[in-house]
Amino acid sequence: SQFGGLASLAGINLGGGGSNQTIIAKEVLQSRAFLTKFFHRHDMEIPLMAVEGWNKKSEEWTYDRDKYNPDKGEWLFDSDGETYKPTDWDMVEAFREDHFSVSEAKDTGMITVSVKHYSPVMAQQWAEKLVQDINEHMRKQDVEEAEARIAYLEQKLDETNIAGMQQVFYQLIENETRTVMLANAQKEYVFKTVDPAVVAEEKAEPKRALICVIATLLGGMLGVFIVFIRAFIRSGRAPSPESSGTPSPAAE
Repeated sequence: SQFGGLASLAGINLGGGGSNQTIIAKEVLQSRAFLTKFFHRHDMEIPLMAVEGWNKKSEEWTYDRDKYNPDKGEWLFDSDGETYKPTDWDMVEAFREDHFSVSEAKDTGMITVSVKHYSPVMAQQWAEKLVQDINEHMRKQDVEEAEARIAYLEQKLDETNIAGMQQVFYQLIENETRTVMLANAQKEYVFKTVDPAVVAEEKAEPKRALICVIATLLGGMLGVFIVFIRAFIRSGRAPSPESSGTPSPAAE
């Protein structure tokens, strides 16, 4: 637009920047700072670090009682007196490694957020909250930045008496005000949910069919290996003709 050059000099982007915003949001979603706040906001310490199973019938967690006492709600100590209570670093590492992944389809650009947990209900809730929180985080950030730019432009507007410059500032303020309005009006600000998270009815892992196949293959290989070993041992024990008790004819 006619105001694009001045806006660029002022460090203001008049374009949508949708693709860049999505890339930034994807990286923020996986960042240590965002995940740490996410854990504390949703009280994830216990279900993330103290749970080791899920009772489907009673719909209750199974706790690792060597590390956590659910009856008293206390973390235990190891033999050296160190607490098993996880740090923020521990929780981020565990979540990234065992529970959370973000993938992007190269052909469509669609982003998939996957969450695993012993409790399928908990996995579904975490997945939904991750998308909700990253949308709210990016919305809040953009609104705060736009409001800061509006304040800056209004200050510059008060400092000039040139009609042409005033028109430019009014246009820039209008654009930033539109940004704030649209951000507050959109429920799904960056990521729009195409396929909502659902409670899984089947275990994601361990894959029992794969385990059975691997176990069968390993069992067969082990059986063949044992047969070869036994055959080798027997061949080593078999007496040779030279060491047998058969007398050889004496030379005359």
